[in-house]
Amino acid sequence: MTQNMVVEGVRIDENEQCVIVSVRPDARRLGRCGQCRRPAARYDAGRGRRRWRCLDHGAVRVFLEADMPRVRCRSHGVVTAAVPWARHDAGHTLAFDRQTAWMAAECSKFATAQLMRTSWRTVGGIVERVVADRDAATDRLTGLHRIGIDEISYRKGQKYMTVVVDHESGKVVWMADGHGKSVLHRFFDALGPKRAARLTHISADGALWIAETLTERAPGAVRVMDPFHVVAWATDALDTERRASWNRARRQAQDAEGREQARALKDSRFALWKNADDLTDRQTAKLTWIAATDPRLHCAYLLKEALRAVFTLAKTRPTAALQALDRWIGWARRCRIDAFIDLQRRIRRHYQAIRAALTTGMSNGLIESTNTKTRLIIRRGFGFHTADAIIALVMLTLAGDKPTLPGRQPTTE
Repeated sequence: MTQNMVVEGVRIDENEQCVIVSVRPDARRLGRCGQCRRPAARYDAGRGRRRWRCLDHGAVRVFLEADMPRVRCRSHGVVTAAVPWARHDAGHTLAFDRQTAWMAAECSKFATAQLMRTSWRTVGGIVERVVADRDAATDRLTGLHRIGIDEISYRKGQKYMTVVVDHESGKVVWMADGHGKSVLHRFFDALGPKRAARLTHISADGALWIAETLTERAPGAVRVMDPFHVVAWATDALDTERRASWNRARRQAQDAEGREQARALKDSRFALWKNADDLTDRQTAKLTWIAATDPRLHCAYLLKEALRAVFTLAKTRPTAALQALDRWIGWARRCRIDAFIDLQRRIRRHYQAIRAALTTGMSNGLIESTNTKTRLIIRRGFGFHTADAIIALVMLTLAGDKPTLPGRQPTTE
C-alpha cells in the first residue's frame, strides 16, 4: 500500500471509529494529470483534503487522506491531480478495488458487499472499473478466426443477451444486452470489415437472424451448425410423433387393453429420449414393446438415433459421416412421418453448415459452457437489476485473466 506514496501520519477517528492514514504522492508522482497521468502545472489547491476507502485493518475501517490539488493539463484542461493509490475520480484505493473484484469473481455480490462493508451498487461499479482497466491495453476482437455465437436468457419475459466466444482462446470476446440482427450487427460494427474478413469458421445454432447476418457481414466464413441443436431437432420431432401416437391410441381405445396401451405410450418419453447406451432394463423393455405395438413410433426413434450416430461417427470418420448424413436424409424423406419429413427439409436448408460441423469437429460446446457459467453467476447473485451488471461480471471472470488478491501472485497451473 505504501508504493509510490509517503506516509505522513496515522490517527484514529473516535467519532467514525476508523483509522486515518495521512499520505502524499512521492516526488516522482507529484503534479500529474488525473486522466493521462502526464506531468502538468499546478492550478490551485482544489477542494482541500480527500479520503479514499482502503482495506480494513481487522475489524476497523481504514482511510487514506491527502491533499487534492488541481493541475492544468495540455490535453484535458483543469483536472484533479493524479494519486498513485487510486483511480481518477474513484473513492476507493486500487487494493480495495482488486480485493472486491476478486471476491465478486469468487462469490456472490451480496457476500462481497457484506464483507467489504459497501453497497451492492458500489461492487458493480468496482467490477466495471477493474474490467475497463484490464481491457484498456488489449483489444479482445483482434486475431479472431474461429468464433461461436449464441444467445442466453437471463430473465423471464424474453430477456436475452448475445454472447460471442473465441474458439482458440476459450474466452468471451463480446457480450451485449438483447438478441437479433440489430445486436449482432453491433458486434460486426465493432469488429470492422477487415477483421471480419479474417474469420474462417463461425459456429452457431440454426437461428435465422444469425444466418442472415453472417451471410451479409462475414460471407467468407464457414458457418458451422452446432451438432447438439441438430440432434435436439430430431428429439423434438420424435416427441411430436410420440404425442401423435398417444393421441391415436387414446382415440382408438375401446376397452381396458386399449386404454392401457395409451397410458404406456404416454409414459414412454424418457425411454425414447435417452441414448441407447444409457437405457435402463425397464426402458429397454419399453422400447421393445413399442417396436412390437407401434412400428411408426419405433421408426421415428430409429431415425433420431441414426442422426445422433452420424455426429458420433464424424469424430473418427468424417467422410463416412457425410455419406451417412446423405443416407439419413433419403430415409427421412421416404419415412412418411410428417415430423421427420419436415426435419429433413430443415437439415437440407442448413446442409452446408451441418457438413462443416462433421468435417471440422466444431460445436457450440464452448459457448454452452459459457452460458452455464453465466447462469451460475446470475444464480449466485440471486438475480441482477440490469444486464450490464451481469455482463460486467461475466467479462471479469470469463473474458480474461481473473483478478488476484492484493499482495499475491497469480496461481500457476
